[in-house]
Amino acid sequence: MAYHSLEAALLDLERNGQLVRIREEVDPYLEMAAIHLRIYEAGGPALLFEQVKGSRFRAASNIFGTLDRSRFLFRESLQQVQQLIQLKNDPIKALKHPFRYAGAGMAALKALPLRNPRSKPVLFQKIRISELPLVHHWPMDGGAFVTLPQVYTEDIDQPGIMKANLGMYRIQLTGNDYVTDQEIGLHYQLHRGIGVHQTRANRKGQPLKVSVFAGGPPSHTVSAVMPLPEGMSEMTFAGLLGSRRFRYAYQDGFCISTDADFVITGEVYPGENKPEGPFGDHLGYYSLRHDFPLMRVRNVYARKNAIWPFTVVGRPPQEDTSFGQLIHEITGDAIPQEIPGLKEVHAVDAAGVHPLLLAVGSERYTPYLPTKQPAELLTIANHVLGTGQLSLAKFLFITADDQNRVSTHNEAAFFQFLLERIHLDRDIHFYTNTTIDTLDYSGTGLNTGSKVVIAAYGDPVRTLCTEVPEQINAIPFIRDAKLVMPGVVAIQTSPYSTPEEAAVAIQKMDDYLRPSIPELNTLALLVWCDDAAFTAANLRNWLWVSFTRSNPSHDIYGIDAFVVNKHWGCRGPMVLDARIKPHHAPPVETDPGVEKKIDRLFDKGGSLYRVIK
Repeated sequence: MAYHSLEAALLDLERNGQLVRIREEVDPYLEMAAIHLRIYEAGGPALLFEQVKGSRFRAASNIFGTLDRSRFLFRESLQQVQQLIQLKNDPIKALKHPFRYAGAGMAALKALPLRNPRSKPVLFQKIRISELPLVHHWPMDGGAFVTLPQVYTEDIDQPGIMKANLGMYRIQLTGNDYVTDQEIGLHYQLHRGIGVHQTRANRKGQPLKVSVFAGGPPSHTVSAVMPLPEGMSEMTFAGLLGSRRFRYAYQDGFCISTDADFVITGEVYPGENKPEGPFGDHLGYYSLRHDFPLMRVRNVYARKNAIWPFTVVGRPPQEDTSFGQLIHEITGDAIPQEIPGLKEVHAVDAAGVHPLLLAVGSERYTPYLPTKQPAELLTIANHVLGTGQLSLAKFLFITADDQNRVSTHNEAAFFQFLLERIHLDRDIHFYTNTTIDTLDYSGTGLNTGSKVVIAAYGDPVRTLCTEVPEQINAIPFIRDAKLVMPGVVAIQTSPYSTPEEAAVAIQKMDDYLRPSIPELNTLALLVWCDDAAFTAANLRNWLWVSFTRSNPSHDIYGIDAFVVNKHWGCRGPMVLDARIKPHHAPPVETDPGVEKKIDRLFDKGGSLYRVIK
């Protein structure tokens, strides 16, 4: 359906029973976020906050809270966009089935952005930053943030919308050292198109012009998170997905999305940074204060009856999980089509997306040899880790299955398949002193850490244990041990203190277990954690603890480990130290007082919402 505004989309959701209006005044400091979190967890509707304390503007959240709701919003265009992506991957399809794909060609006409439309609703009024709904999401956040921004920049060497970048980079509106109404913080991570634009502007000694759009048709928000190839305009994708050309104009030299609800314009000058953060982010921890670009505010525009969109991120799954599901549904096999031999790749949401990738590839290099071992898989792994935002991954587990029995989207079955086949002395490959996700604090510094590829292929070499081996329970300093899944055991000792302490403890563990290596072949992985019962309680807990709290080069050990010609391996089980370290960021937690305050809006059962009076 071609929505001309965010409000049109929300009214459509309401007519179809997928939106609730909250008419009671709600505080943007923690309360709105807490309500959103509770509704999202219950699988509830989109929310329209009609009275935001301290602001005359309404606010909306949980718009994309379920995949079904996202499908509903794009019900008339989703299939055509999928067909266009298929045609890009395989143009011969259009020749084989011309009538089937005729509609996709017509849909492509919506891709061309429309400059200077007659109507420019967003220019209805000028306002100040302090008039916006200043949503403060988590107790330790450094201020109010924009969590669904569409950040627009142009290439100073190739100006114009077709070479522009639209990305979702969080914006800090208040707090820290920012001058109210004059300065805001612009946070962006590695491998983002805006970085290329700022580099080129800095090289010329010129400020980078930035426009932050909020609201507008839902397709604009989705386009800001789509992993499009560099140089392809997100605005064309917004037109495709929304079945409505992206409308824009220039005002005082800044690009304006005329259908947006709000637009903030400003400039980023070379070398001007200020501390940004903390912010409770999508890994489930706070990203801490760091210097990021300062944006000097030029103007703030708002349409009549504008609606401020927001979301809340934290330990997954959250609303951004639905973004990932929608992107996968739209793109389908686009990434495997780009990487020869790759059948599937899955960024695991429960582990914070970027820390953990699972992949299934092909193994076709040496079919004439009787021994099956990873070869092509290692080539594919290097390609994966050099592709777009996949390059931010820390752990890449990759396997091949000649009979197509394994899928990356069944995480438990995938790990069992791989761990049955892994040669721990051969199949673990490290990349040290490299880049990881900006939000991941398990490494040695901001953006820095290590990676590991664990590639397994061939016939099973072990039958995985289905209970904790007695040798593990016999270690006196292990306080608790729990089976996570076949072949994986969570162990709990004293908390982490220093690298030296960890080295001593692993040596003691090695002394106890090395004599039992033949019997321990059924055990592939020990996860060393702070709470074995919590870690083993479910797959979601294990994925989150294991892969967000460990740095491969520093935290992977092995029983009877060795290094030969710079290759590391072990003859006994691999040990992953996933205890919380002193340099880790704290996990996000809700405020008990706020939780009690918002109980007034919910039924006594707590898990069910009611229509607010």
